Order: sequence, then C-alpha cells, then structure tokens
Amino acid sequence: MSNNNTKSLQQIFSEIPFPLPSKLPDAQISGIAINSRAVKPGYLFVAMQGGTMDGHDFIQNAIDNGAAVVVGDRDLDGLSVPYIRLENPRQALTWLAGSFYNWPARKLTVIGVTGTDGKTTTSNLIYKILIAAGIKAGMISTVNAVIGDEVLDTGFHVTTPDAHDVQNYLAKMVDAGLTHVVLETTSHGWAQYRVDACEFDIGVVTNITHEHMDQHGSYENYRAAKARLFSSLEWTRAKPHPQGAVPGNPRLGVINRDDVKSFSFLNDHIKVNRINYGLGEEADVRAEDIEYSSTGIKFTVVSKDFRVGASSNLVGAYNVSNCLAALTATIYGLGIDPQVAAQGIAALEGIPGRMEKISMGQNFIAIVDFAHTPNALKVALEAGRTLTTNPSPSGRGAGVRGRVISVFGSAGLRDKEKRRMMAETSAELADLTVLTAEDPRTESLVGILEEMAAGARSRGGREGETFWRVADRGEAIKFALRLARKGDVVLSCGKGHEQSMCFGRTEYLWDDRTAMKAALAEFLGMDGPKMPYLPSQNKMEEEWLGE
Repeated sequence: MSNNNTKSLQQIFSEIPFPLPSKLPDAQISGIAINSRAVKPGYLFVAMQGGTMDGHDFIQNAIDNGAAVVVGDRDLDGLSVPYIRLENPRQALTWLAGSFYNWPARKLTVIGVTGTDGKTTTSNLIYKILIAAGIKAGMISTVNAVIGDEVLDTGFHVTTPDAHDVQNYLAKMVDAGLTHVVLETTSHGWAQYRVDACEFDIGVVTNITHEHMDQHGSYENYRAAKARLFSSLEWTRAKPHPQGAVPGNPRLGVINRDDVKSFSFLNDHIKVNRINYGLGEEADVRAEDIEYSSTGIKFTVVSKDFRVGASSNLVGAYNVSNCLAALTATIYGLGIDPQVAAQGIAALEGIPGRMEKISMGQNFIAIVDFAHTPNALKVALEAGRTLTTNPSPSGRGAGVRGRVISVFGSAGLRDKEKRRMMAETSAELADLTVLTAEDPRTESLVGILEEMAAGARSRGGREGETFWRVADRGEAIKFALRLARKGDVVLSCGKGHEQSMCFGRTEYLWDDRTAMKAALAEFLGMDGPKMPYLPSQNKMEEEWLGE
C-alpha cells in the first residue's frame, strides 16, 4: 500500500486489538508519523513521550503540517483537528500501522532474529540462504532494509526501526512480490512494542548477555524483552502457503544451546516447536571438525537428520554459532535442503563493520568491528587471536605469534557497568589496549576513560605498558597502528558500520572504516582519505572532556 492511498480512521481502529474509543471522527488517513516534521496532509500524528522529547509538545507543529487526526495519552482539548486519547499510544502505534498498511506481515513468512550479539550477521546469513534457495526475500536489519534491488538506510545509531516504518517496509515487500522477510529485532524494539504486529513464523535468539542494563534494569527484564519474540509466535495467525496450499506455517523457536545463562529459561518459555544449536554434542544441530583461518571458517554441520560440510568467509568461533543459527532456522523452519543452505552460508562475503579487514599494504591485519558489549568484545578478541601470524620463518622472533591490539570506548549515558567489564575483558584477552571515545554524549569523557582504566588495572593492566588512554578516537587508532608489528592484529571496536559519533548533543559524521584507512595511509606514507573530524581533535575544545 503506497502513501498515495488512504484508509478511513474508523476502519483502522476497528482492526486493532484494543477497545474502540467512544467517538471516532470520520476522517481519511493518508499516512502515519511520530515526528511532526514528517507529517504531510491527511496524516495521523501519534504523540509519544520519548527519552528527552515529548511528542505532545509538537502537536501544533504536526497540525500546521497537515495532520488530520492526533493521538496522544493526555487530556487535551481545543485543538483544530480531532484528538483521540489512548492509554498507551506507543503500544497502539504498531497495530495502527499494521492496519493502515493492510497487515503486510500476514502475507509474508516472517523470520525474527534477536540477541545481544550476532543478530545482524545471523540475519544476513539467513537472507543469503533464502536467496540461494530461490526464495523472493527481503530483510530489515539495524543496518538497512533490503527490498529487492532497493537498499534503504535505517539510521545513524542502531535499533529496530519505529513501528510504522517497519510496517511500511513490509508493505513495500508485499508490493514487490516478496514472500519472505528476515527481521532483526532489538530488546529496545520489543520493549517498545515496535514489532508486535509482525506475525512472526520463526524466532531465532543468538544469545542474551550483558547489555542495556540501564534501560531494562536487570538481566531478567532484558531477557524477558528478548523472549517476547517467542511469545509472539503464539499470536501469529495461520497464513496461506506461498504456493496456495492449505494454511500452515508451523511456528519454530531456535535457541543457542551454548548460551548457558539464557538457554534453560528460553527452552521452558517457548510454547511452540523448538530446536537448539551449538558447538557441543548435546545440541540438536552442532558443528564438528571446525577449522579456523585468516580467510574464514570450515566445519561440518551434524544433526539426527543430516550431515553437511559448510564454509564461510566469516572468522571466529562465534560466527560458527551464527552460521548454525541460520542453518537451523532455514533447514528446520522452512525445509530448505541442507546443501542449498550451506551454499547460502558460503555466499555471504562479509558484513560492513563486522570483523571487516582494512588492507592498504601493511604487514599486519587491521580490522573494524561493531563489538560494543563485553561478550562481543570477548569473542572479537578471541577471533583476532586466531588471525595472528608468525612474523617470519627466520630471524629474531621467529615462531612467536603476533599480538592482538584493541582500540575501543564505551558510550556515555548508557550502561555504566559495561565500561569496567569491557576494559577487564581487553586486559585479559588482548596484548595491548587503547581506551578511547565512543559516543560520550553529555558525559565527561575523562570520567568514562577513568572508569575503563580502573577496570583494566583490576585485571593486571599497566598504564603506559599494556594499556593507554587516548581520548580522540582518530588519534587512538593512529597510536595503535604505531604499536603494531608484523603479524599483529589491530582491532578497532565499538562503531562498526555506524556513520556518526555523538559529542554533547551533536552527531558528528564518523566512520571507523574511513578513520582506519586515513590512519593507515598516514602510517604508510601514502595518499588516503582525510581523518573525519571530531571535536576532540581540537585540544582547545575541552568541554567534551568534562574538564
């Protein structure tokens, strides 16, 4: 359904699973917006309380831009357009959008992927398997939305797109003739009901480790938000088979047997068919004969029903798990032939900002990765260790493996416990650590770095010998490159594919991959891109330091 179409407000409300307001105006709705600047004539404007902004403050702006009807949770009168008060506009939004776009998820097979780490990679692997199987598939991830040949950016910083955007993307997929969609979801998205109307058929959880404690309050709350993916499988209606056969789409929950902290809870929580994967013998789908190299991974996938060889361009043990998740979901959830599924795994060349190698002729490996949680940093450093090489078959140092050098920060106004935990992880697993900025926002960067340094010291880190603080991220990457020797691996973690960094309340254009290329060009004395600007480059601008 394109935005050129309209739908009556009464019809929209009649289709949502909430009590109808007592009086509904007779209005035709041409679109839905939660940002007053996005409102066009005939739109329904949904005012919601956000973290620092309140949509109710922008109702007049929305009306000035042509809003036909406004929804909110306050008692308001005197507006020049009809106003509908709801108990929870945020929860209603996903259903209002689902109805407005004529329930596109009911016309698609929807595979949901969530987890603390690995969900973007797993989503991309599933998507590649679907394409290899000849299925017309789309994907909505925290990186982008892929609809046929169209690729749409989904934002600067990662989270599940807003509910009305998700439904819009799904509607575009239906219009494009797609039959399947892979939908990456975050705990934030589940907690805010953004994907409640997505009618999931298969749910995959990669892992649930420490993250977003500032938002959820406890691991149990965070785990419960992720588990709503499996609860949603029970809400999904029977859908017509893509080939027109009898309604079916049996639901399936896919979970990680190796994620000890979440496995038992999720295994008991799932009320539909379930299956697990892992590296151990007790897993329903497991990996054997794993081989790691600097160019990828090879392994054999084994279950009671099949045995198939697989290879991937991805690196590290955690990507074996991600591959297993994708294979399990598609083979058991969709009936795809194991050999075809393995071809899909091999077809994924890589993912922007996920263990992405930056090579400009240097004699060590430089990598940009998105790892921004303690567990993600742990597995990235472990993967980096498998990539280190011997410096030379002859001469001093022969036979000695290269070192792992990590560069990372921890975000301001976010989970503070991560700062210590990530620094502890790097002190234990990396040979050298450079602590730097990652979206300090309005917090003192000096204070953040001190918290991280304390974590490094608590695990035996020695400042000036095994770890350093370099506040400017560009300078930190340059510093790490100067430390590097032949055969080493330099990992810049935390930003990955993201395109901005927040200092104060300003988002500055920033790409870690561009920064790494700029630093390597300077290190090698060759032409290259310019280092992106951050206010921390100017030593006179001390406000960002919190000094």
